[in-house]
Amino acid sequence: MSGSDLSSLTVLVTGATSGIGLETARLLVERGATVLLHGRTAEETRTAADALIATTGTDGTRLCGYAADFTRLEEVTALASRVLADHPKVDVLVNNAGLAAPERHTLTEDGNEIAFQVNFLAHYLLTGLLAPALLAGPAGRVVNVSSSLHRTASIQWADPQRSRRYSRLAAYAQSQLALTVFAADPRVTAVSVHPGICATRLLPLYAYRGASPAEGAAHVVRLCDPATAVLNGAYYDRDRRVEPAPGATEERTVRRLAKLADHLVHTG
Repeated sequence: MSGSDLSSLTVLVTGATSGIGLETARLLVERGATVLLHGRTAEETRTAADALIATTGTDGTRLCGYAADFTRLEEVTALASRVLADHPKVDVLVNNAGLAAPERHTLTEDGNEIAFQVNFLAHYLLTGLLAPALLAGPAGRVVNVSSSLHRTASIQWADPQRSRRYSRLAAYAQSQLALTVFAADPRVTAVSVHPGICATRLLPLYAYRGASPAEGAAHVVRLCDPATAVLNGAYYDRDRRVEPAPGATEERTVRRLAKLADHLVHTG
């Protein structure tokens, strides 16, 4: 185990059953944090928890599993309710769950383009619902696991579902830009991070070769650590703070995205 002790922290990691999410959970467990593991299904979540118990030496008492399919916003709402009931204070929310947009334009049952919903809208909804728990402590924060591909994107305000003109790469990039812009929302202190090109299921979007998921996870965990001072809306490329895409932190864009997201998740 390396790094400072994190035994005072309770951290929810979405998409924690594989890739960077699983490795983020592993590093947090090794440093003593209580980790709330989110997976798409209960079976996937149990398997991930069992793997962490077997490989970290933890007895599992600081691991809690939660299942929710982010293609269904009602399951996101139910997830938030369960977490709030079990953990009135959550120190860090790691918004990591994500998928590559499919080749063909696909809408969820909620009527949203699937990558936009899973990668952004579900996290937007979850963050808002968990705000009371995140604000219950003195230094609650959100870490959005974004992507350098957000720099190639534009948010199609008139057609966010991209029903008129669809490209899987453009849809994925739009979801990552939205997640990056969302970090500048003033309600909860948040940052976004590009963890590097890593050998996960998203690798084909970037290249043929990447760093290990553990290397990417280390950059995420660094931002979970209270010893790392953060500024709301900051964007990191691995361990370096850099400027995000032009306009990503503009107040007008942040407000406009919040209005759109509230409408799409039916909270506005």
